[in-house]
Amino acid sequence: MASSFPDASALLADALLRFGQLFPEEPPPQVAVCAPGRVNLIGEHTDYNQGFVLPMALPLVTVVVGGPTSAPGVTIVTAAQDADEPRRVELILTGDGSSLSPGLPRWANYVKGVIQHYRAPALPNFRAVVTSSVPLGGGLSSSASLEVAFYSFLQKLKPDDGEKLPKVLACQQAEHTHAGVPCGIMDQFVSVFGREGQALLIDCRSLEATPVPLADPGLVILITNSNVKHSLTGSEYPTRRRQCEEAASALGRDSLRDVTMAELQEARERLGDVTYRRARHVVEEIERTVQAAEALKRGAYQEFGRLMVESHNSLRDLYEVSCRELDELVSAAMEVEGVFGSRMTGGGFGGCTVTLLQAHAVDEAIRHMKERYSGTPTFYVTTPSDGARGLNLP
Repeated sequence: MASSFPDASALLADALLRFGQLFPEEPPPQVAVCAPGRVNLIGEHTDYNQGFVLPMALPLVTVVVGGPTSAPGVTIVTAAQDADEPRRVELILTGDGSSLSPGLPRWANYVKGVIQHYRAPALPNFRAVVTSSVPLGGGLSSSASLEVAFYSFLQKLKPDDGEKLPKVLACQQAEHTHAGVPCGIMDQFVSVFGREGQALLIDCRSLEATPVPLADPGLVILITNSNVKHSLTGSEYPTRRRQCEEAASALGRDSLRDVTMAELQEARERLGDVTYRRARHVVEEIERTVQAAEALKRGAYQEFGRLMVESHNSLRDLYEVSCRELDELVSAAMEVEGVFGSRMTGGGFGGCTVTLLQAHAVDEAIRHMKERYSGTPTFYVTTPSDGARGLNLP
């Protein structure tokens, strides 16, 4: 069966207990917030090409609790079991941001970046504890979940104007400047704007989002964590982005969003084989994502599933960001009756697959994938969930 995971209320209880143990001299936390991870149903590596993506927010969340302190400085502790050591970081908030430079531990860089880009001045000193059910390095955007949760925490401490889109952009900027990842807008966007029972078709150029209903009780979204993470991800992601930018520039366009397949075919020889294949994936994936959103609206699940598989094959063969383990899981899922489609999700080179299937088939799908997979996978049965929000304190 699928693995159970703590919900926001369980994570909140754990965080409050830890806060009391770690900071016995402080009053109980006055602020509690959470923000979700996400799974992208289709539209991979299109966001930084100003294309379309179709993610949904997950019930897997990051929780932050804490409050202002009269003591000097800022202390943040993460309870994540696989976070790089140390799990405690102490900062001095200065006007020039000198204490917020990236460094070790790596998890703290996301928090430092959010503090640096927070849109209200003069934050108070504070103490905070972070807990999460979003798996680290699983392609479900634990980083954006942490960024958005922490921004939401700061909003409770020192309110900004409350606008959601600037919040998304500030969290994206935090990842660029402090984690060194030139990510697109999707992860932070859906962590802020996610809605229960709906996926979001996001136009990554206009930053407009169209809700797509995904609340059919006969459907299940099954996430399978391969529990492998290849080290190529760090260097390959910027390389893919650069190749896309080179292709767009060679075609006289600002982004691959504006390129047609006819134009791409015409320029194939001068682009070179690798750049052509990278660009072809993006151009076709943007179109697939639009088609998939329309299919989902119509309840055309077979069509949606076919597009998922086409997306995976393109990521494997043209964009070359899949790996043996992800291919195994997708192949195994597609052998089960009642499965509509399956694909890798996230940046690639490990992490998770996402599968759309009939609810009655989920146990058989899990059994078969376990049997066929060479590793030890983790399964999550999920539904579209709400974005960042405050939590009621007991």
